[in-house]
Amino acid sequence: MANITFSSPKMKKDVTVYATAGDTHTLLLIAQNNKIPVEFECENGECGSCCVEVQILSGKTPMGIALTEKEKVALRLAGKITKEQIADAEEKDLPPPYRLACQFIARNEDVLVKF
Repeated sequence: MANITFSSPKMKKDVTVYATAGDTHTLLLIAQNNKIPVEFECENGECGSCCVEVQILSGKTPMGIALTEKEKVALRLAGKITKEQIADAEEKDLPPPYRLACQFIARNEDVLVKF
């Protein structure tokens, strides 16, 4: 199980939900299922409107979650990640601080999602 805490000025208080490890639900789907107002438009990684900051809370070495090609392009164009962060994600398994909620799949680690 993973605890996913959503935090935003759009919400009265932070909301923590549980995601089952092994599910292939994206952060966006988890947010939608829990009525958390993460903005989105295309839902397929092309527009970048669902960009969120993801912080690992587990205290362990973070598990890098593969960036999709669409996500790399959208986040680079938005100025949210650098070429170096993409290389670190691919070569060192280090996750970048920003992700697209429609592409990020929850793993077995606690995260804070800011939007």
